[in-house]
Amino acid sequence: MNILVLGDVVGPSGVKAVKEKLPKLIKEKKIDFVIVNGENAADSGVGISNQNAEAFFDAGTDVITSGNHIWDEKETMQFISKEKRLLRPENSIEPAPGEGLGIFTSKNNKKVAVVNLMGNIFMKKSEDVFQAAKKFIANIKLKKDADFIVVDMHGEITSEKMAMGYLFDGKVTMVVGTHTHVPTSDHRIMEKGTAYQTDLGMCGDYNSVIGMDRDNSLKKFLKDSSAKKHFPALGEATISGLLVAADEKTGLAKKVQPIIFGGSLEKRVQ
Repeated sequence: MNILVLGDVVGPSGVKAVKEKLPKLIKEKKIDFVIVNGENAADSGVGISNQNAEAFFDAGTDVITSGNHIWDEKETMQFISKEKRLLRPENSIEPAPGEGLGIFTSKNNKKVAVVNLMGNIFMKKSEDVFQAAKKFIANIKLKKDADFIVVDMHGEITSEKMAMGYLFDGKVTMVVGTHTHVPTSDHRIMEKGTAYQTDLGMCGDYNSVIGMDRDNSLKKFLKDSSAKKHFPALGEATISGLLVAADEKTGLAKKVQPIIFGGSLEKRVQ
């Protein structure tokens, strides 16, 4: 079972890269299930539109996760209640439209549970993420309720993400971090069999400041009065994510492979 998770897709260049490159990647790597974090896909670089979501689904995405920018496009409030494949953070302050987890069917007819969590430190206000994780563990069991389980931990702080990895180790297929837009090099299989990476990075233009136009970002840091509201960099995007080969008997990871290609980052695809 091959599961691919792509990091935050940022702006038009990121969306374009996913639309053009994901179908071929699915075919070449024989990928059975694809998750994309789409919370930065809108033209503004924050939020996700219905059109963005449909583009990802048309390219072969099975589930879209999100994070703190999920409500930045007003239309999301309407279509997320109908589109169960688009998740908001499970530990969102209630009441919130949509769902933070779901069980979906892969291309090879396996049940894949996906939960979207959001960290508490330096993020928008949300319910205790570790209590939400404990509740999920109690209710959704690997190989009982789902053949495979994927956790998207959307957060700013490395320590929160690492602790979450240990909490889930041996209980889920993979735990991946999103949000910081820079891929970490700590991808591995943990002691009890769960694949882990602190942050997947972004699918966006890396000649930027975390996906935003670099010149305008510099002006903001320099307190230049000509600085505008942040807007996405529009150069060629890099695809960045993690591919996990999982054991169909145990639901745990057998192999992890970073997927990085296109744009300005050094290619890392075997």
